[in-house]
Amino acid sequence: AARARPAVALPAQLSVSRLVELAADPAELATRLRRPLPLPPNPHARRGTAFHAWLEQRFGAAQLLDIDELPGAADEGAASDDALEELQEAFLASAWADRRPVEVEVPFETVIAGIGVRGRMDAVFADPDGGWTVVDWKTGALPEDERVPALAVQLAAYRLAWAALAGCPPERVRAAFHYVRQDVTLRPADLLDADGLRALLASVPVAEVSGAMQ
Repeated sequence: AARARPAVALPAQLSVSRLVELAADPAELATRLRRPLPLPPNPHARRGTAFHAWLEQRFGAAQLLDIDELPGAADEGAASDDALEELQEAFLASAWADRRPVEVEVPFETVIAGIGVRGRMDAVFADPDGGWTVVDWKTGALPEDERVPALAVQLAAYRLAWAALAGCPPERVRAAFHYVRQDVTLRPADLLDADGLRALLASVPVAEVSGAMQ
């Protein structure tokens, strides 16, 4: 018989990235929650952050990301200006370059199954049919097909969050990843609804509720 998963103290708050981890590998997330360790520096963080800051400036956003506050931002191995320029050129050649978002860097927090879920949406576009598209800019490699369902949990949370902020049904909100370097927009089908996200959170046996987890 399969072993039962050990109970874990589920944080009172989860980031959207933690939801993705939960969908990808519940056992690994449970281990990390029981024995939290600092994440290693990400040598690609500055490249992605610098690109986001440039994009916000291009869109005329009032509040810009603080590059130096994100993990790995000060790494000596950060990407060069040439890498940023490549991302900029790739974006300007994409179909998204000609569209203007109605909102950028939209923070949100919502409660799902008694757990606060928070995140920040990169950009929201108004669609011709009266709906919306939430886009998350990705500066890394395209994911393997088997990883897409777990990654799509991020978009599912964004879709529900924007629907709540806009006061519209979730069915009116689309969500996509745009992989900038490859000029590929992924629009995963069958995004989880609120019940699906609740079921995902319920998949971790809870020992008790603890403090917030980044």
